[in-house]
Amino acid sequence: MTKDTHIHRRQVLLGAAAAGLGLAGGSSASWAQGAAGWPSKPVNLVVPFPAGGGTDAFARPLAAQFSKATGKTLVIDNRGGAGGTVGASYASKAAPDGYTLFMGAVHHAIAPSMYPKLDYDIEKDFVPLFLLANVPQVVVVNPRAVPVNNFQQFMDYVKRNPAKLNYGSAGAGTSHHLAGELFKQQTGTFITHIPYRGAGPALQDLIGGQVDMMFDGLGSSAAHIKAGRIKALMVSGPKRNAAFPDVPCAAEVGLPDYTVTTWYGLWAPKGTPADVQARIVDEIRKLGAADELKAIWANNGAEYGGMTQQQFAGMVSSEVKRWAAVVKASGAKLD
Repeated sequence: MTKDTHIHRRQVLLGAAAAGLGLAGGSSASWAQGAAGWPSKPVNLVVPFPAGGGTDAFARPLAAQFSKATGKTLVIDNRGGAGGTVGASYASKAAPDGYTLFMGAVHHAIAPSMYPKLDYDIEKDFVPLFLLANVPQVVVVNPRAVPVNNFQQFMDYVKRNPAKLNYGSAGAGTSHHLAGELFKQQTGTFITHIPYRGAGPALQDLIGGQVDMMFDGLGSSAAHIKAGRIKALMVSGPKRNAAFPDVPCAAEVGLPDYTVTTWYGLWAPKGTPADVQARIVDEIRKLGAADELKAIWANNGAEYGGMTQQQFAGMVSSEVKRWAAVVKASGAKLD
């Protein structure tokens, strides 16, 4: 190799290195600009259940308000199956760029105890962003299949007809399933569990009479209760729900320890930059404080979630432990 050739090669390598540094700097600047300008294109929101369920009932109003506020579309991507774990698995592997978000629920805190071979970890593979809503579970029946007018009549009917009734759920390992198992445990009754690929399909079969009852989140049942398609007999917990003041709570009907709340939250894939996370949280917080979403949440019997990211992360961790204990005590298993 000649001296001139060596010098030329060195100049090329130094130039490439300088260009690389320039690209890195440009990339960093572009990324910072991207965080400030988020969203600059449509955002994909993975909803791990079919349309018509509780998660979907909160995701779609959120998407509508998001589009109005930002001018960009929040695209609902329904990916149901295996108690919400199929969609969660998909979302966990998405690019951490702020343009794929995941809307999960309490079911995803239950899943680790019900699905031991999950290929994702809700605490390690996601970044918790925002708690969107809390809503109590409600015991609902098809009034033609279960001819009762109140909870006491329902209990008498169940005890007179052991093993006759069945209940649909959003899938094995969901809060619908665990709420049913807890109910059976605390009342000494037996009701056959029928898992579906989401609350939406289960609700449609409840309305159609293919299943007798559900332990559903009030968010997905609310409209059908108001329309008279299904009958609400009890809401879980120590107090009545403001949207349904005539429906007694669990404590009133002799089940003081029957408390099951469905919550819905927003996550991003692990690795999403902190400034992008902050931008997303800020935008979602503003949407949640707006009158439009507050009214929809209240109509669905839900309370606005709020919480800081750290508080939400702590709640998820606590719920994973809580539901592990519930699963063990109830003996719930995959059907």
